[in-house]
Amino acid sequence: MGVRAGMDLAFHSPFFPSPSLRLRRSNSHKPFTFTNFSLPSALAYDSELEKKKHQLLTSVRDTQRGLLTTPDQRSSIEEALVSVEGYNNGDPIHLAKLDGTWRLQYTSAPDVLILFQAAATLPFFQVGQIFQKFECLDQSNGGVIRNVVRWSIPTLLEEEEGATLLVSAKFTVVSVRNIYLQFQEITVQDINISEELQALIAPAILPRSFISLQILQFLRTFKAEIPVRDPGRESVGGLYYLSYLDDNMLLGRAVGGGGVFVFTRAQSLY
Repeated sequence: MGVRAGMDLAFHSPFFPSPSLRLRRSNSHKPFTFTNFSLPSALAYDSELEKKKHQLLTSVRDTQRGLLTTPDQRSSIEEALVSVEGYNNGDPIHLAKLDGTWRLQYTSAPDVLILFQAAATLPFFQVGQIFQKFECLDQSNGGVIRNVVRWSIPTLLEEEEGATLLVSAKFTVVSVRNIYLQFQEITVQDINISEELQALIAPAILPRSFISLQILQFLRTFKAEIPVRDPGRESVGGLYYLSYLDDNMLLGRAVGGGGVFVFTRAQSLY
């Protein structure tokens, strides 16, 4: 292969869809020079993508994670969502990048919105942060996903983080961007009782008895595990389309009209 042909191949990459780069040697044997050089590649690409991601997060900011949206807002959110999804539509799922904890910023999924609706109407129920935690760093075709819901009962448990509802599932990559979930277990754990309840059980002005301390310890370490499937039966499952993924944003769609999800990267929970 000649020098000219080799250099043409070196500059022909996905970052240069319409290359205007040309290499020219003068008759006087001067060094190679660049003419008509233009490079609208990685920096411009990333800048435009980050702008669209910012627009998406801005569009969902005042919706209380999807609870309060007008038809116009839902239309704008869907448009912004599709705009971001187009950047890696069709690329395979990167499990090492998916691994970790993601915080819910917005959803239209009915089974999640009903929790927000209950918290908005019931004075004795609060919903705090909601996360999805993927455990698939060293896997090649799947892993474990844990849906984490922080919730509370005012005056009895700490505000918004009084307890944790944990829904665990195994997932398998079944196509380029689809994963299949098989739900395994629902767990209630991490009970954090309020100071008012602690004072009721074991008043601070009196010596705390062994029994009252045992009650406090039991509540703090309480953990209820409920299997989702019966022995010998296939567990409840569903398809989840991971429509966009990068280092700090995850977009998903529950296949079959189950709603959309907008997540941002969060610190590890455990």
